[in-house]
Amino acid sequence: MGDIFLRPHLERPWLIADLGAPMRVLSFAPYRPGFVTARHIVWRELKNADLPVGLEVDDWIGPEMARAGHVDAVGLLTSRNITKFKRSEATVEDARVAALATVGLGNAERIGARTPRDWAVETYGTINIAVQTDTPLIEAAQIEALTIAAQARTAAVMEAGLRFTGGPVTGTGTDCIALAAPAGSGAYAGLHTALGEAIGRAVYNAVAEGAAEWVRENPVMMRKVFGGA
Repeated sequence: MGDIFLRPHLERPWLIADLGAPMRVLSFAPYRPGFVTARHIVWRELKNADLPVGLEVDDWIGPEMARAGHVDAVGLLTSRNITKFKRSEATVEDARVAALATVGLGNAERIGARTPRDWAVETYGTINIAVQTDTPLIEAAQIEALTIAAQARTAAVMEAGLRFTGGPVTGTGTDCIALAAPAGSGAYAGLHTALGEAIGRAVYNAVAEGAAEWVRENPVMMRKVFGGA
């Protein structure tokens, strides 16, 4: 794979993550979710003007991806400024992992609750994460790896210190994770494995850095929504 390992390329409103070669990607992305083969995971920065009233995201994103030449990619959406992306890499034993994240916390939520809101979409942000590992995995292990990435995301958000009345914020209402790995025989990716450790470290560091930057940028929202947390 050489030096192409989750390499970011910015063409605003697009952030393009190059995996170096077609790989199996697992995600719940709005464009090409599930298990698919892709070489690129792309972000589309979204503004109110991009989605007129009455136009559904599902009807908009496919043609938008095609117009930009990303029909074969996995597509993520965010209103977070994509120039604020964070990349982190971790190697543990023979497991190499990179994570690329954009982090906005304006539509933050606490697990098990829903918060009424009427903010403009530009305030939403959201957390979108792409993860790449060079460890070949079976599908079940790739699912497990995705849960480790989600756990790392949640830990980083909780430690950012945002709180609602019921307790600490655990994520946002529109988070998305895409995880790329070569297909192979690796059967485990949990917290007791080198791969699980590397995924956790890379994702945690990228999200923690992005969350800290968002908190610094949004003092008014921190006071109004999170009580100055």
